[in-house]
Amino acid sequence: MGTMKTFTLLAAMTALFMAVGFLIGGAMGMGIAFVIAASLNIFSYWNADKIVLKMQGARQVDETDRSPMVRTFVSDTKALAQSAGLPEPKIYLMDSAQPNAFATGRDPHHAAVAATTGLLNMLTREETAGVMAHELAHVQNRDSLTMTITATIAGAIGMLANFALFFGRERAGIIGSIAVMIFAPMAAGLVQMAISRSREYEADKRGAEICGNPYWLASALEKIDRGARANVNRRAEENPAMAHMYIMNPLAGRKGDALFSTHPATANRVEALRRLAAEMGVKPESVQPRRASGPWG
Repeated sequence: MGTMKTFTLLAAMTALFMAVGFLIGGAMGMGIAFVIAASLNIFSYWNADKIVLKMQGARQVDETDRSPMVRTFVSDTKALAQSAGLPEPKIYLMDSAQPNAFATGRDPHHAAVAATTGLLNMLTREETAGVMAHELAHVQNRDSLTMTITATIAGAIGMLANFALFFGRERAGIIGSIAVMIFAPMAAGLVQMAISRSREYEADKRGAEICGNPYWLASALEKIDRGARANVNRRAEENPAMAHMYIMNPLAGRKGDALFSTHPATANRVEALRRLAAEMGVKPESVQPRRASGPWG
């Protein structure tokens, strides 16, 4: 994501925050909201990745982990980073049955990638490699910073809007307060959507190039889509402003290319990957796992 686009999106989030402040407290409220938004941007630049990882219950793992599967997962992810020409990221696991993953960090030298235990248990080693290559593509495209800061500010907008009902009566009345509560989070969601839809296609393409096989990621997306709808991600449900960071929408009951979806339809992403595979000369049968027993053999 280009610097100008990143700046524009962050400016939009700040403007939304200020608009909510104005509806709650007039010019003074807008001024206070601006100070808070500026502080959030600065704080998020340095610390949002740590906050996000903690809120999602992620724990760092490395090659010393007791689980052979986790050790292999770590070494494979580091190998993918080397293949992409990236510094080794910090690698995290989240205890959730829902298969999913995300990337965070302000730049490639301070990046982290996280996957759920459900992802490792459900996917083959090749499919997992496709997913982690997708997340490393976000790091390489430098949109993980925007994703992380947007999650922080969007969450703050939601909290500020909730305060409107209690503190905004003198300014806008009950109806105005309710309008703020409804439309401010909706507007923030639209900005999240604008970030998510295009970047997912871009990361799918680059991720397929990093791992060398678009079918690995395509197969993984189909499994994650089914698994995400069948398993609730409790931490993601508690922090919906972070939904756009995941490779697949982690919120139960949301799917497709609907107006307020943070992700493109899985079928559309898979079709794009299949077209890319044809361009790369990769055959469909190459998606079959090389290991016969278990998800990782």
